[in-house]
Amino acid sequence: MNRTVSSIAVLAALIALPTVASAQLPQCTAVSGWQQLGANRTFESDNLFEYMDGNSEGYFLYGFVRMNGITCKSGPSTIVIDISEMSNPEYAYGMYCSTVDPRRPEEKIGTAGQVGPRRAIFAKDKYFVELAADPEGDYTTTLRAFVAILEGNVPGTTSLPPALGWFPSEDLVPRSVRLVPESVLGLRLLKAGYIGQYSYGKAFIVQEASPESAAQVVARLKERFGQTAPATIADEGFTATDKYLGGLCMFRKGRWIGGVSNLQAGRDGVAESVKLAAGLN
Repeated sequence: MNRTVSSIAVLAALIALPTVASAQLPQCTAVSGWQQLGANRTFESDNLFEYMDGNSEGYFLYGFVRMNGITCKSGPSTIVIDISEMSNPEYAYGMYCSTVDPRRPEEKIGTAGQVGPRRAIFAKDKYFVELAADPEGDYTTTLRAFVAILEGNVPGTTSLPPALGWFPSEDLVPRSVRLVPESVLGLRLLKAGYIGQYSYGKAFIVQEASPESAAQVVARLKERFGQTAPATIADEGFTATDKYLGGLCMFRKGRWIGGVSNLQAGRDGVAESVKLAAGLN
């Protein structure tokens, strides 16, 4: 009897998921002159490719769970609204950063957002929200109206990922810190982490599961680069030169692996790595 009740409860919860998620979508009629076109959409990892026309891989890199969407219409104009749930807030923000237009200003919409004449995006908690208008024209006012509704509907935190505070601000290129979901610096050993662009090169931070696994990765990195020289940084460090990454310096601090690459000639990679390591706890 208890097993039956439990099964019913689980089934009810699963059925309720699309309803809860769909509640985040706006009513098209909430913005004057707009009406819903067609039915609500729901996609998961096994059928997202049908909707994204081959562009689903980028979503999967950032921990895609499901997408709910709606299309609003006013005369010949349409606005496609999609809310993607990612595996965590860090990956939702990473998805946002991977699609943001660096030529346009960002705004405090949710965690961060951007509104243009035909496109608006923002991240909030574990959700990535995007709106696209057609045909050509300036839909800024309408997009802002829908974004305001969506920002209120989407639940959760608006805090930026803590990783953005790990990188020293001196010489850091604004808005350059981003999540790399796989192969940091193009190295498969560095599975996922953050990169920040500096005037003198790139800095990176990767978090391993434990100090032991981090030490194993560092040992394999030394083998990968060949000739290395020890450096006194945190628990261990080394310098090297690579065909693609140029002058570089790497270190381990507990379960953290970090460092700098593509160093500008004459720049002290050890000194910059020491600054980077100081921000990691």
